[in-house]
Amino acid sequence: KNDPLDFVLWKAAKDNEPSWDSPWGKGRPGWHIECSAMSTKFLGSSFDIHGGGADLTFPHHENEIAQSECATGKVFVKYWMHNGFVKINNEKMSKSLNNFFTVKDILKDYNAEEVRYFILTSHYRSPLNFDVENLNSARSALTRLYTSLRDLKLKKFEEKNMGNFKNYYGLFSQAMDDDFNTPEALAVFFDIAKEINRIKKVKPLIAGQLGFLLKEMGESLGLLEQEPENYLKWGKSESNDLSDDLIQSLISARSDAKRSKDWKKADQIRDDLFEKGIILEDKEDDTSWRRR
Repeated sequence: KNDPLDFVLWKAAKDNEPSWDSPWGKGRPGWHIECSAMSTKFLGSSFDIHGGGADLTFPHHENEIAQSECATGKVFVKYWMHNGFVKINNEKMSKSLNNFFTVKDILKDYNAEEVRYFILTSHYRSPLNFDVENLNSARSALTRLYTSLRDLKLKKFEEKNMGNFKNYYGLFSQAMDDDFNTPEALAVFFDIAKEINRIKKVKPLIAGQLGFLLKEMGESLGLLEQEPENYLKWGKSESNDLSDDLIQSLISARSDAKRSKDWKKADQIRDDLFEKGIILEDKEDDTSWRRR
């Protein structure tokens, strides 16, 4: 290394380290050359997308570019995608700070889609601040979307008959084409959900077509893949100890109380269920429920 801009391609072997023979003696590849070697072997001399953390831009990725393009004479990568850091309560996640967590830990209390939604609320290049409040916000947002899809008869429509739906699809595509701007893309979901809720009763066919569009867009991001009832009744937080059958029997008892004009008992059942994390939603001739 004769200049501050030089970087190591081959490291001399130390005792008890893996090593290979070379014209320069036993050693091993430098960190940067390992990645160029693997990339070109499996993806070719030039490929489209290379990802990594923002902290790898320099020196690792810049050195990958230098050595690869000098070796092949071709453009190494067309698009670089560097993700921001995960923070815990606005501090960098680190084992040394004892604020480290795993996805396995989170999935004990949250649905996988809720975690995915939470991640998508930040642009991938921006820092991602993890805290329980943000996860709960993701849960509330997904609940709104799934509630709009509830009881809809989804119906695919011909693209030539897409009409006003093109605007939603265009806004979603525009956001995703803008360096995967997922926060903007998610905002389109709520415009669609709002329209579904507005016309669900008076124009069920169009609402079903909008629901199909919403679900299709969601699934492209790994969201809205479940049946609405399954998500809305998924066992969350303090309501885990209430089975679906028990909840349904209490709803039936409440319906009997309402028919008998025993409003006090009906309200008490509703309030007791709410305290245990169950929200009742009365319709004209039926009552649905979800876990909050």
